[in-house]
This record gives sequence, C-alpha cells and structure tokens, in this order.
Amino acid sequence: MASVNMADVKRLRELTAAGMMDCKKALEESEGDFDRAVEILRLKGAKDVGKREARTASNGLVAVKQDGESAAALLELNCETDFVAKGERFQELAAQVVEHILATRPGDVDTLLASSLDGKSVKEHLDEANAALGEKIEIRRFAVLEGGYIGAYMHKTDPQLPPAVGVLVQLDKPNADVAKDIAQHAAAMAPKYLNAEAVPADVVEKERALFEEMTRDEGKPEAAIAKIVEGRVNGWYKDFTLLQQAFVKDNKKSIAKYAEENGVEVLAFVRFKVGQA
Repeated sequence: MASVNMADVKRLRELTAAGMMDCKKALEESEGDFDRAVEILRLKGAKDVGKREARTASNGLVAVKQDGESAAALLELNCETDFVAKGERFQELAAQVVEHILATRPGDVDTLLASSLDGKSVKEHLDEANAALGEKIEIRRFAVLEGGYIGAYMHKTDPQLPPAVGVLVQLDKPNADVAKDIAQHAAAMAPKYLNAEAVPADVVEKERALFEEMTRDEGKPEAAIAKIVEGRVNGWYKDFTLLQQAFVKDNKKSIAKYAEENGVEVLAFVRFKVGQA
C-alpha cells in the first residue's frame, strides 16, 4: 500500500469526520485518491461519511441580491481567514459583485471576471482587494434564478461573521411563507438536487454500484440484492433531493407534499455554503 503523510490524513478527516486511523488506512488503500478514499470509508461503515464529505474548507461569505420577487443572484466570495471575511472592504466587494451579476447575467465565472464593472474588469477589482487585504480573494461560484417567485434565506453560522449559507428558492407563484420555510429547510438539510430526475445518471450509477458492493459485502442473498440496492438508492434520494426530503418542521411529510398542500410548485433552488462543494 502507498504511504501517506499526516497532512493528507488530516485533510480527509476534515472532509469526512471519520476517525484518524480509518482515514489513514483508506488513503493507503486508495493510493492517495481522495474520492476513492471517501468511498472506501463509506463501504467500511464510517458513520455519515457521505453526508459530511463536503464540510467547510475555506473562509468567505455568501451574498445575495434580489430584483423584486422574480429575480435574484447568489454569490460565494472566498478569502483565507475569517478576519478578512468580517471586514467592511471584503463585504462591500461582495455586495458590488453580486449586484453586477444580477444586472449582467454572466454565463460563468470566467465571463464574470472579464466583465467591466465601474471602468475595470471584475478580476482587476479582485486583484486590488488581494493587494489591499493581503489575502487571496476569489469568486468561487454564483447563480441567478429568474421567473416565478424567488425567496431567499441567508444564515450566519457565527453571529460575528457574514452569512456563510445562502439559499434561493423558486416557486411557480407567490407565497412568501412557503418560500421562506423551504429555503430555511434547504439551508439546514443541504439537499444536492431538486428531485430524482435532476440527479445526473453517472451519479446514480456510482451510488448504485457502491450500494451493490456494500450489500454483497454484507453477505445478503443474491436473489435479494437488486431489491435491497433499489431501496438504498431510494433512501439516498430522500437524503439528498429537496422534494423527497422530510420537511424539518413536520417530518411526516416531504417538501413536495408541503408545497402541494400550499398550492405551489418548487421549480428550482440554489444553496451555497462557504467552502462546500
């Protein structure tokens, strides 16, 4: 098996919350491949590894800008320390950039960086902030939702820091209370996809293969494996798709059921957490 250093072990432990020795063994077995190491930890039953692998890994903030009730932009702006994240200049830069995103609707980060803002490119604004603040400042991602009714929720994980979690929820018709409830739910429960249909086929196949391997390792009868695997895939959907998740305020109903009872349809959502994939 390949040797690993303690820095790599620490990084995997931070990503997964698994034990130190489990992380070391998984990295040795995977020959340093972090994605495979996460799968190995899941196969060996490390508690909640799949749900914890995207923990916060950097500093910064999430900023939002809304235009009435039917358009909004969300931005994740990163820095190296929370000292800079809570600074006025960094927060002003984020507000300036997210407003620019909503006004110009760039297609991707590269297009955004090249776009003109107050006579300079966005990249030049970031470079100036880098020089002034003494840290690497970068735009990690952004999103824009438009149409229907857009609700937003921003959450501070530390009252002394700017929001680290931001959610946009798009409904087919106005309902501020439902939009807020679903946005707060998404902030807490971290769904990755809207529904089962939104999950990429390669992701489903990867999970299915992993569950099949788990089931075989458990010694289940061959005739029962397909049914067990399908049940585990459906359970995965309930963990990671917004509409199938149990509503945090009433776990006897799904988000889809809650929306239906209130006469609205959830069209889309975006959730950013600083440092999270």
